[in-house]
Amino acid sequence: MNIEFKTYTAEEFENKALEIFRYQAENNDVYKEYIRLLGIDINTVTGITQIPFLPISFFKYHKIITGTPGYEKVFLSSGTTQKARSKHFVKDINLYIRSFTQGFRHFFGDIGDYCLLVLLPSYMEQGNSSLVFMIDHLIKLTDCPYSGFYLDNFEELKNNILKAAESGKKVILFGVSYALIDFSEYARFGKMENLFVFETGGMKGRRKEIPKDELHKLLAENLGVEKIYSEYGMTELLSQAYSTGGQLFRPVPWMKILIRDRYDPFSFLPAGRTGGINIIDLANIHSCSFIETEDLGKLHSDGSFEILGRFDTADIRGCNLMVGE
Repeated sequence: MNIEFKTYTAEEFENKALEIFRYQAENNDVYKEYIRLLGIDINTVTGITQIPFLPISFFKYHKIITGTPGYEKVFLSSGTTQKARSKHFVKDINLYIRSFTQGFRHFFGDIGDYCLLVLLPSYMEQGNSSLVFMIDHLIKLTDCPYSGFYLDNFEELKNNILKAAESGKKVILFGVSYALIDFSEYARFGKMENLFVFETGGMKGRRKEIPKDELHKLLAENLGVEKIYSEYGMTELLSQAYSTGGQLFRPVPWMKILIRDRYDPFSFLPAGRTGGINIIDLANIHSCSFIETEDLGKLHSDGSFEILGRFDTADIRGCNLMVGE
């Protein structure tokens, strides 16, 4: 079983998704049992909206692997010792590398044209982060002396951003929201023509949560840029979506977003309605490609989507038949 990291037609995507569904329904013990408990005959599944999506919480309590049990690497979600962390067992790390490098190229071009300076302190502290792995690999592809991870050495980071911009390369400052705020209040750049600021994640308990538009306005003013970019990904996925400014994300072509009804997780809503975000990630061929997330969002007719928050535990009405078994 393999996939191509390319732009699919709607028919091609659906056919590949159904092929992967049948493969995983037969060869992933956890997913197979989940489907059995739902009482679904896989032979009756003939379209994407009939595919059962695995609640993302299963990655906390089960080893989600399709096929033989071996794996090359395990990624852990961010969290605390009091909270169970999701585990993604990656059987083919090169599949992940191909997905995120091709995904970056799809939206932003050759990573070799950039310098990449990064603020991800909380992710680095916890270890085994898929995001840190991705960014570390991209850093190595930049071939820029200023690229790298920075912690609280804001003076060095500020100076290196300015040096990188003067070198003629495009400069990406990529970081978790609270660290970017801290740095932006320190740096307070004037207008920066060649700087692209990417935020990912929330405040991680380090600062008070603020609306995304306020966050972007604050960062843009302090860092001298017109807009803020965003990355949307998670430990349980091998692919990402990006916003190139504003609140609208676009998934890579081998990823698709569906919006489920908040009160009936097996029904899907049309564009413009708010509900739970379900994701098809074709790159997840060795785990599960069909994930029911705990994020709330809205899909638009052009395939872009918004993140509007998260479900409270009491609001999650998915079929958690096997959680905690």
